[in-house]
Amino acid sequence: MRGRATGLLIGVVLDALLGDPRRGHPVAVFGAGAARLERVWWADSRPRGAAYAGVLVGGALVGGALAERVAGRSAVATTTVTACATWAVLGGRSLAGEGSALAGELTAGDLGGARRRLPSLCGRDPSALDADGLARAALESVAENTSDAVVAPLLWGAVAGVPGLLGYRAVNTLDAMVGHLSARHTRFGWASARADDVANVVPARVAALLAAAAAPLVGGAPTSALTAWRRDARRHPSPNAGPVEAAFAGALGRRLGGRTVYPYGEQDRPTLGTGPAPRVPDLRRAVGLSRAVTVGAALLAGVVAAGVDRAERGPRTPGSGPRRTR
Repeated sequence: MRGRATGLLIGVVLDALLGDPRRGHPVAVFGAGAARLERVWWADSRPRGAAYAGVLVGGALVGGALAERVAGRSAVATTTVTACATWAVLGGRSLAGEGSALAGELTAGDLGGARRRLPSLCGRDPSALDADGLARAALESVAENTSDAVVAPLLWGAVAGVPGLLGYRAVNTLDAMVGHLSARHTRFGWASARADDVANVVPARVAALLAAAAAPLVGGAPTSALTAWRRDARRHPSPNAGPVEAAFAGALGRRLGGRTVYPYGEQDRPTLGTGPAPRVPDLRRAVGLSRAVTVGAALLAGVVAAGVDRAERGPRTPGSGPRRTR
């Protein structure tokens, strides 16, 4: 697996340069297959939902393992396979692009366009949101998805290679599809939601640390981000979105949370941060912070992957190096 670290970094560059393909995106293909399977497999049952998630995530893990096996011990082949998988699962450029585009529409006063775009970022009901409400919804989504779509896949790829990349993305996609608290998925999606919670425990906190470290780049202070994380994260209903959103709130000096309307119901989200409520310009700052976290996560993943590569190769034994001749 000597090419793992290089492949991850190349994949990050490919995502930054090319973004997601408009047609035939592997994640979209996986999602379409998962949706078809759900239609024939669904039952108001946790065991059925667990089996559904197990089959799909297991398939992704097996596919990743086979790809690495085909690559064999070739560093070039491993680099190529890892780079392609990383590009396929990352969503950094798309996330930043959608956030920037929505900020542009709000700045131009195009509320209709912003409302039509919001579903590409999150599952909230945009119909009753004003400009600042749309900015808040998009900002919170940018924060959470910086962890879900960038930091987490990179860390899983660093420690588990292509199976980690594909397996994590399968878990996260299923959580988005069936893990929410709708009447249809309360039981069937339980396993997918819990798997996503487990998979994001470490990445979410790494993302929060990176956001705190990058706070000065958007006019904030690391101490404010860390304070908001420590004080407010536990109030959030999600164990992993809480740390990231709180750290973003503190880094930006803004207050997140409040009334949140989804198609399946309404929630009163707890307050994260102590500043004023976010305004439209703050969304651009959040996008800048997301990009900074992406760079930090890429560098960290490269270091972790290089360490894993060395550990898998094992220590060199005396006399194992090249023999010099006269």
